[in-house]
Amino acid sequence: MRNKPVLTFILFVVAQMLLTNYFHVGAYVVLTILPVLILCLPTTVATVPAMCIAFASGLAVDFLAEGTLGLNALSLVPVAFIRKGLVGLIFGMEPFEHKESISLKKYGFAKMSVAILLSLALFLVIYILAECAFTRPLWFLATRAGVSLLASYAVCILIVNLLTDDDRR
Repeated sequence: MRNKPVLTFILFVVAQMLLTNYFHVGAYVVLTILPVLILCLPTTVATVPAMCIAFASGLAVDFLAEGTLGLNALSLVPVAFIRKGLVGLIFGMEPFEHKESISLKKYGFAKMSVAILLSLALFLVIYILAECAFTRPLWFLATRAGVSLLASYAVCILIVNLLTDDDRR
């Protein structure tokens, strides 16, 4: 995140609230930027504090925008839990060793896309299964997850540059 990471994070959580409240695409689409917010936290933030940040921001979105208390928090905490492993798997341990943030410019579009898609997929699978509670047919759940993944990915790839620093020298 840029110069003021806390302010940037809060502004994007507010943007997620506005997106949830005022941008209804339909029954098939869940637009979310929360997983990329957690993915792009500075690498100096350890797993447990990242999980606490994920829980607090998910609960804030649930309380102030979504209406179903705990749904975003439930879905976002596992993303924070796997963040270090996911970053290590895709980008290597270099970001943690050098205490630098991941960025689109440094690691490339392909690696960043894989990281975003995996974190979004985990979030959306948990979110959709918890929201529907298996009361919908499997084809509906799969369609909703796929369409939501593509739509959320398009939004996340647009904002990822705003969240990360370019550490390349």
